This record gives sequence, structure tokens and C-alpha cells, in this order.
Amino acid sequence: KQDVTGNVEYDADNHEFMTHMRAEKINRIARTIPATEVFGPDKGSLLILGWGGTYGAIRSAVARAIEEGQSVAHAHIRHLNPFPSDLKEIMSRYDRVLIPELNTGHLRTMIRAEYLIDAIGLNKVQGRPFSVEDIRARIDQLLGGKA
Repeated sequence: KQDVTGNVEYDADNHEFMTHMRAEKINRIARTIPATEVFGPDKGSLLILGWGGTYGAIRSAVARAIEEGQSVAHAHIRHLNPFPSDLKEIMSRYDRVLIPELNTGHLRTMIRAEYLIDAIGLNKVQGRPFSVEDIRARIDQLLGGKA
């Protein structure tokens, strides 16, 4: 498109300029996304990163794990494109990142591609939500049982 009018423009230099302009718009959006809340310790063995309808089961499972002395935290994101600007730094503070999803692992794929983090998937595609026990069992498996 042309710089101002929005008419289709086939000039290579203008195309490159507009591509960079759109990328900058996305970067500006990222700066408006609020800080990501982390429930649990600020650093540790395991971060469970969730999105969408997994919130309740994750939060309850993490609360129980913390009560039992396990080093686990929960962050839940609402923005997928762009990701929150603090997400990489948050994930870097944990030894492992677990991403429970009610699909075949879309967020995990995006996180791996964007941040080169070897996130672990916990996927359920049977049309039913996660139970707290589903998440707790995976926490125990990853952290070697209850503390």
C-alpha cells in the first residue's frame, strides 16, 4: 500500500517500508500489555504457563503444590500476538516451563519458536477440561514427587 493513501503499491522499497512499519506497530502494542502476574515464587524449578480456560485447574494445582513445599509457579497470559514483553525474562527464571493446553500444543509451539525455550507440553484433546489432579500429577512427575 502507499504510505498515506492505502492504495495498492507495487514499489519494492515502499513494500519494505510498510512491512517494517507494521512490525513497529506490533512492538508498540507489546509495550501496552500489562506486566505478567506470577503466582508463586519469582524463580524456581517449574513455571506453569497457561492461557485461556486452563486457569482454574492450573492455579489450584500450583497452590496445592506450593503448600506441599514444591518450587512451582503459575503465569497466565492473555495476549498471544504479541506476547507480553516480560515473558522471556519470567520464563528464564525457572528451570523448566510446562504448558498445559486443551489442544495439540499450539502455545508450546509458539513459545518454542519465539524464545527457543524447550517448553514441556501437557495436552488434552478429549473435549474435557483439565482437572486439578491432571496438573498435580504432571507437577509431581516433573519435580520428582511431593516435597
